[in-house]
Amino acid sequence: MVAPAALRVVRCGGGGRGHLGTSAVFSSDSKYLLCASGDFVKVYSVATEETLRLMGGHADQVTGIQLNPHNHMQLYSSSLDGSIKLWDFMDGIAIKTFTVGSKLLALYAPPDFEDSVFVVIPKSADRAPFQLVSVKLTKAAGQDVEAKELSVVLSGVDASPKCIAFGREGKYVASVKQFELCVYFFKKKLAQRFSLRSSKANGGSNCFTCVTCHPREDCIATGHADGKIRIWRNFHHRKDYTYSTLHWHHDIVKDLAYSVEGTYLLSGGIEAVLVVWPSESDCQRDFLPRLGSPIEHISMSADGSQCCTLHTDNRITIISSNLRFSKSIQGLIKSANIKTGLVVDPRTKALVLNGEPGHLQFYCLQTDQQLFSLDIVQREYVHQAGLHQTDLVKVAFGAQGKWLATVEEREDATNPELQLKLWFYNEKTQSFKLNTRINTPHEDHITDMCFREMDELEDDALILVTTGKDRVFKVWLMVEDTDPEAQQRVSWSCDFVGSYHNYQATNCCFSEDGSLLAVSFEEAVTVWDSVTWDLKCTFCRPPGKIKNICFGRLTCSKYLIGATDYGFLCCWNLLSCALEWSAHLNISVLQPDPLSEYIAAVSWLPRESSLFVFKPNEAQPVYIQRNLCQQKIQLAAFVPRDEPEMVSSEKYLWLRRSQLFFLTETQELMTLSTKSLEERLTPASKQLAVEESLPVTPFSLLLGKHRRHPSQEDTDLGNGVVQNKHKQESPAVRELLHTPAHVLPSASFLCSMFINSLLISKENKSAKEVADEVEMESEQAEDDSDEEGDETEMEQDDPSPMESLGELPCKLSKAQERELRKIRKMDYSWIAAF
Repeated sequence: MVAPAALRVVRCGGGGRGHLGTSAVFSSDSKYLLCASGDFVKVYSVATEETLRLMGGHADQVTGIQLNPHNHMQLYSSSLDGSIKLWDFMDGIAIKTFTVGSKLLALYAPPDFEDSVFVVIPKSADRAPFQLVSVKLTKAAGQDVEAKELSVVLSGVDASPKCIAFGREGKYVASVKQFELCVYFFKKKLAQRFSLRSSKANGGSNCFTCVTCHPREDCIATGHADGKIRIWRNFHHRKDYTYSTLHWHHDIVKDLAYSVEGTYLLSGGIEAVLVVWPSESDCQRDFLPRLGSPIEHISMSADGSQCCTLHTDNRITIISSNLRFSKSIQGLIKSANIKTGLVVDPRTKALVLNGEPGHLQFYCLQTDQQLFSLDIVQREYVHQAGLHQTDLVKVAFGAQGKWLATVEEREDATNPELQLKLWFYNEKTQSFKLNTRINTPHEDHITDMCFREMDELEDDALILVTTGKDRVFKVWLMVEDTDPEAQQRVSWSCDFVGSYHNYQATNCCFSEDGSLLAVSFEEAVTVWDSVTWDLKCTFCRPPGKIKNICFGRLTCSKYLIGATDYGFLCCWNLLSCALEWSAHLNISVLQPDPLSEYIAAVSWLPRESSLFVFKPNEAQPVYIQRNLCQQKIQLAAFVPRDEPEMVSSEKYLWLRRSQLFFLTETQELMTLSTKSLEERLTPASKQLAVEESLPVTPFSLLLGKHRRHPSQEDTDLGNGVVQNKHKQESPAVRELLHTPAHVLPSASFLCSMFINSLLISKENKSAKEVADEVEMESEQAEDDSDEEGDETEMEQDDPSPMESLGELPCKLSKAQERELRKIRKMDYSWIAAF
C-alpha cells in the first residue's frame, strides 16, 4: 500500500522577486537572469523573458543568491531554513546542501575567499542583533553536509543585504547601520567606524540605507534616507577620511551599484528613475525615467553590457549599457491594497486583481507572468503621498467572460466620486472596450457587485447587481439603443432599486440557477426573486454583521451560507427557511468552488490561518488544515483545472476539479498541492527521459534515432526489418551516443559492441528473403492492385486490437486470402437497382 501524499502549501507567485532584499544575478555570459522568488530560484532567459527553470529544495524563503566565483556554471543560495545550497543552474540540479543551523538573512560570495562564503545570521534567538559570519564550506563527501565552522567578522550589522559590501580584492568589508559606517580590514583585523549626525538643521535624515564598493579603487558609496549619496575615500585612517556628496533623489536612496570597471555609479529610488553618475560628478549625470514603480535593487552583468532593476511591484527591468530600455519581466504586480479581490477570468482562467494604480492585471498562473494590463481609470497617477487619487475598487465578470464591470472611486474623499463602467470583450482586437460609463451609480461607496451567472442566457438577459452604503441595492440591465447614430448597439441602465428597513447593503450573490438573489443588510440576509424582485424570505442571526454570503451548488443548491464579523459561520435551508447548522469560527475568507459542492473557509487566529473545506449539507468539514499559514490570508479563489486532477485520497476530492489559490497580507500567492516537488516543478509534457527529449551530445544529433509517427508505416518491408531492429535500444548504442566524451572508455573497447549492435540477427529473415516472399504471393494473385497489396502488408505489420489483448484470431491460409481478393474485385453495383 502506498500512503497518500500529504497536502503541501506551495508559494507560486507574488511576494516580490528578491524577497527580503535579494537582488538578481546575471549568468557569466549574460544570457540568463537568476532571481529568488519565495522558496525557489528562477532562471529567466534574457532574450525571450521566459522562465526556463524553477529550482526548488529550500524549506523556507530564499534570502540570497550568488554565482560561485570559482565555477560560473554554479550558484549558491541561502534560505531562512538555515541551509546553503550549491546548484548547477543549467541543469537545475542541487549539487550539495550545507546546513548552517541558523536563519540566513543574506549571502555574499567574494571571489578572493576560497571555500568560504559570508552570511548574516541572528546573534541569538532568531532575532536582532545580527552578525556577519564567515562559513567554511567543507569538502566532505556526500550531498548533505554540515557547515558548522563559523567565524564572526562583524557584530551589530543590519539584516538587509544592501547594507553590506565587500571591497576590491577582498581587502575589507563595509557595513552601514543607522548613522554609522563600519569598515573592517581582514589583514589588519581592524575595524574603522565613521558616524554622521542623526539629523540636520533643514530636517533631512543622514540615516544610511545602502552601500557599495568600487571594484578597482578604495572607494565606498553610501545611500541615505534624505536622497543624498556620499563617496568615501581615505578611510584606512580614522582622521584622514574624506567624503563628497551627490544629490538628485528627493527621497530615500534604495540601492547603489558600480559598473564593472567602476567608471560610473548607478542609483535608484522611489522616483522610478535610474540615475547614472559618471566620474562621481553632479554635472554629468544621466537618467532613464518612467520605469513604472520605485526601484528596489540594481544588478550589473559581469561583462557590463546590461543591468537590471528590481521594482517594488515585482517587476524586473533589463537595461542595456547605453541606458536603453531592453526587456521587462512582469510577474504578479504588488499593489498597495487589493480592493478588487481575487477574480477568475472565465475565458483565460487568469487571476484578475488590482495591478498598477488604476489598472487591472490579468495574471497567468502557469507561467507566473502577466498576460496583459487593462487601464480602467485612464488617468495619470502621481506618486505623491496625501493626494486623493482615483483607484479601482470592484471587479466582476459575466459567466461567459464577455462582459466586465468595474467600479472606481476617489480615495479618502468625504463625498466619493464613483463611476461604474461596463466593458465588452472585442474578439477582433482581443481586448475589452468600454461600453457604458455611469457616474454616481450610488450615493455612497459600493460594497459589492455580481453578475447573474447562467451560461445558457443570452447577452440581453444578463443582470448586474450592485450594493452600496446608501442602503440600497440596484439591478442593472442591458437595453437596446434606438438611435441609429449611436455608437453602441446596447447600453446598461438601472431597472430596479431595493432596500430593507433602511439598513446598509453589504453583500450580494445569485443562486446557481439565477432564480434567487441574496443581499445582506448588516445583520440580516434577504432573498429576492430575480424575475419579479419580490422579497421571498429573511434570515437573521445576531450578533454580528454579515460579511460574506454564498449559495450552495449542485446537490447543495438549497443552502445559503453566511459568515459574520463576530465569528459565526451559518448555513440556512432555503426550503424550510430555517437555520440548518452554525459554527463558531473567525472566518476571514469564504470561497465556493464553481464546479463542485465544496466551499473553502479560512479562519484567522493570532499568528495562524486555518483552512476548513465543507459541504453545506454536512456540518462536519471534509478537510481541515490547521496552521495553513502564519500570515493572515486576505483573499482566495478556486481556479478551474483544464483536466480533472488524480487525487490519492478521498479527503482531497475537493481539489479534483479546481485548485485553491490564496493571497496573504504580504501579497504572496499560495496554493495547495498533493504532488511531490519534482512533479510540481516538471510539467507533464516534459516528464520524459532525457534521451527521448534532448540529445546530449553532438554525436547523438548526427546519429540520433529517427522516430516515426505510429500512423506512418513503412511500405518497404526491408526497411521495416531494420527499423524494428533499431527500436530495441541497444545499451551499447545508448552508451555511445549519450555519454559525455570526456568520460567515455577507449574506442577500441566500445567498437566491437557498437558494430555488433548494428548487425541484424540471423534468427530474423533478411530483407531480400522477405521481399522475395511478397513477390511470389503477388504473382499468384490475379491483377492485385498496389493499394490492396499495401493494405495487406499493413495488416501483417500492425497487430489488431484483439491481438493486443492476447486473443489470437484464426489465421487465413494463402488460398483463402486469394479467394478474398477475387471477391473484392467483383462488381456488386447491380444490387443498387433493388
